[in-house]
Amino acid sequence: MDSRDDSVEEAAPAPRHPRREGIGLMGRLRAYFLAGVLVAAPIAITAYLGWWFLTFIDGTVRPLIPAGYNPEEYLPFSLPGIGVVVLILLLTLIGAFTAGYVGRLLLRTGEGVVGRMPVVRSVYGATKQIVETILANKSTAFREVVMVEYPRHGLWSLGFITGPAHPEVQRVSSEEMVNVFIPCAPPTAGYLVIMARREVVVLDMPVEDGLKLVVSGGIVSPPDRRPVGIADVAAAAERRRA
Repeated sequence: MDSRDDSVEEAAPAPRHPRREGIGLMGRLRAYFLAGVLVAAPIAITAYLGWWFLTFIDGTVRPLIPAGYNPEEYLPFSLPGIGVVVLILLLTLIGAFTAGYVGRLLLRTGEGVVGRMPVVRSVYGATKQIVETILANKSTAFREVVMVEYPRHGLWSLGFITGPAHPEVQRVSSEEMVNVFIPCAPPTAGYLVIMARREVVVLDMPVEDGLKLVVSGGIVSPPDRRPVGIADVAAAAERRRA
């Protein structure tokens, strides 16, 4: 008599299909390849941009260095980055010179001459003001990431508050007006929108995270940041319609 119970007999494992094993192997190889791209691409792009910037500065500054002061004239090999070093030293010397009395006098004299040129004075004045604002950190430009209902009702755009509106612009409105810069994606250009501050939804987001969103076209969403609530957006829309 057979002691085995046919009702509890274990079923034999199904044979593996060779095609399924092949698909699994290809899937793993594809995953490894994509992981390699994700790791190598940022490093390669950063290295390429850094090398391009270094080469551009070297190619611009190196021909201006006199042969007697160029270290490459005495070495059998090229020194990458010599142009960047020379540029940094030159800018430092210019800053030290203009900090003295003679330098300030020459700077005021030069600006006075430029101020008498019809077109050049406008370009120089605007450029100087922008550079001073960004480097000297004299204003709150690009310190707040906001959402505005633009270009029409129901569509929201990411923007940056660049400062209060001009007094002449503020004069025509009884509300507080602000300048909002709405960049394109990728940020090659943008739009300047002047709107009431009550119509702006300020996001709890650093400027760096906002720039990442714009540059990537929304693909890169920085983690660990609380998004603006639906209630906040709805309230801003109601305030705008009111």
